Amino acid sequence: MNNVAVIYKSKYGTTKQYAQWIAEALDAALLEASEIKPPQLMSYEVVVYGGGLYAGGIDGVKIVTKNPCKSLVVFTVGLADPNVTDYSVILKKNFTQEQLSATRIFHLRGGIDYNKLSIVHKGLMTLLRKMSLKKDVSELTDEDKLFLETYGAKLYFMDKDSIDPIVAFVKDQLSIN
Repeated sequence: MNNVAVIYKSKYGTTKQYAQWIAEALDAALLEASEIKPPQLMSYEVVVYGGGLYAGGIDGVKIVTKNPCKSLVVFTVGLADPNVTDYSVILKKNFTQEQLSATRIFHLRGGIDYNKLSIVHKGLMTLLRKMSLKKDVSELTDEDKLFLETYGAKLYFMDKDSIDPIVAFVKDQLSIN
């Protein structure tokens, strides 16, 4: 499917791994966000963009929000469980309402290795831990509890099968066009 590009921005490797799996499943071009020039986006029928979630932002997503694409699919990668997480604030921060209505967005679960985090990210995680510890035990969500139990550990929640809905959606988009 040379009319599909899978573009990604990855700091620690989980988004890149998902992007590789998706590109392979779609026989699509795989490009790191820094390799793409904005005018190239319109040469693809479908652009699949993947970025990690950091402090309410989607890493590198401006390449596709500030430049037109014929059809855009976005996947985010973060630590939180997509089945119980509300991403509405993040999405409203990163996309206009028009973009949200025209873009199919998927959320995938990544991983973390505290030893590989940048100083900034280690600081943010330390701050998040301190805020979580200040909460009353009755206020802690299951995600908060998991975070506190595993703080400082190496965790990976990646699941290759979780790309199946993305792959199916892109194939459906191509059959419609």
